[in-house]
Amino acid sequence: MPRWLPFSSRVLPVRPLRLLAGTAMASAIAGLVATVLAAIIAAAGDGAAAPSRIDVMHLLAMTATQAALSTVLSLAAGIGLAWSLNRLRFVGRRLVVGLFASAIVTPGLIVAFGLLSVWGRAGWVNQAALALTGQPLEVPLFGLAGIVAAHVILDGAFAARILLARLEATPELRLKTGQSLGLSALQRFAIIDWPMLRGAIPGLGAIIFLLAFTSFPIVLLLGGGPANQTLEVAIYSAVRLDFDLHGAVQLALVQIGVCTAVILLASAAAPVSAVTGRSRVSAWRDRGPARALQWLVLGLGMAGFGLPLLAVLLDGIGPGMAALLLRPGFWQALGTSLALGSASAILTLLLALVIGTARGAAGTSVLRHVIGAPAFAYLAVPAVVLSLGAFLVVRLTGVPNEAAAPTIVLLANALLSLPFAIATLGPPLDAVALGRGKLIRSLDLDGWRQFRDIEWPLVRHEAGIVLALAFCFSLGDLGVIALLGTQDFTTLPLFMYRALGAYRTNDAGTVAAVMLLITIIAFVAIPRLLEVPDADR
Repeated sequence: MPRWLPFSSRVLPVRPLRLLAGTAMASAIAGLVATVLAAIIAAAGDGAAAPSRIDVMHLLAMTATQAALSTVLSLAAGIGLAWSLNRLRFVGRRLVVGLFASAIVTPGLIVAFGLLSVWGRAGWVNQAALALTGQPLEVPLFGLAGIVAAHVILDGAFAARILLARLEATPELRLKTGQSLGLSALQRFAIIDWPMLRGAIPGLGAIIFLLAFTSFPIVLLLGGGPANQTLEVAIYSAVRLDFDLHGAVQLALVQIGVCTAVILLASAAAPVSAVTGRSRVSAWRDRGPARALQWLVLGLGMAGFGLPLLAVLLDGIGPGMAALLLRPGFWQALGTSLALGSASAILTLLLALVIGTARGAAGTSVLRHVIGAPAFAYLAVPAVVLSLGAFLVVRLTGVPNEAAAPTIVLLANALLSLPFAIATLGPPLDAVALGRGKLIRSLDLDGWRQFRDIEWPLVRHEAGIVLALAFCFSLGDLGVIALLGTQDFTTLPLFMYRALGAYRTNDAGTVAAVMLLITIIAFVAIPRLLEVPDADR
């Protein structure tokens, strides 16, 4: 074997079927995205279309402003919460860490509705203020403040779990040295903690910015009017309300350009995994004012993230649930959501395994990037933009929307989850390529036995996490179904949004509670389905 070949290609057997399957899958995804983009660009160049009156620059400025504010505040909240959790030991700590870890799959629509339940005109805080003082407490939930608050609740909790894992990866020798030197809490943070955190800040900040920049349900519910619309909501309004396809296409191109620029800038940053191991408490804990501050930060974080979810559960599970359960439309939406979520989870896992094993079998870094790059297409082409392009393709081909919508929603939801799936399964599959090649050659394993005996046991736990993430992402998605949904094809988020539009707040609250319960159960239970029983370990 020539010495100039990479290490992995010298020790791994050649797997042409894996390379063929991975290349074909990557080509199919790239072709799908290219078709969608071609439809958008063609519509943008349609000279016969009426000129749009959409103020693109105002929408871009509003979207970028709320995304930038959400990113800065979420990172600040995440750093504070991670610092506090790293130091404090208390009963229920694992539950709190798990609660923050669930932020990545908690639907934004539920968080926004929970904020209204706590801080809205008929919310808990306002009712308490009326009872105590006789005066309502006016909280500006609708508009920029409400949008940023909802994003910080979700993304701050997500950032806290990621950054906590970085703090817990601090070498033990460094901690012992710092403790022996008697470093103060501030010195410890500056000398030991910050070097562990700063490497993750650029990549994590880019992820949070993209999540906020492409946010749809939160802005749709809390935007409060056209003045606070973002690009995604404006695209939806242009298609569904005004049927201004030319304006929607212009907005889509702007959004694709900005997202692509952010991805290119962030590509040099250290990768950030959405999966973390079991949390552990530092044996070196702070004292005095620092400890009091940590309890304060943790209390505020738990209240900020936990209260809206608790309000959704308590307000939604009540007498109104019985009336909703009698509605056939609810059961139809529930069945559609569960079917789409299950199919999307399985499809996402299959796509990630095919692409991940093909990347591991690739002999050069160039081929690895060619196979893996299309899986991250969603980051540059968000859900509403993707569904707009699919809508245009369906319209051009004459296929009935009712026939095409389920397939489009399924594919879009799978593409939404695929970047997270690749980021989760990629490291263990790459570890097989780098460290198990000699073992595979010595045992003379074929491709299937290599996967069954070597790779699957190593990625089984991560595969369960991928299934849970993909299911929950699909369950809470509103961006795709909002453009393509019909009266006969409705999911729980769309059913909830229509109930809010018809002022059936009780129905919306019950649906939110059902969605949250399903999300919690799925996030906890699905990974355990693939865990190896203790007797088989």
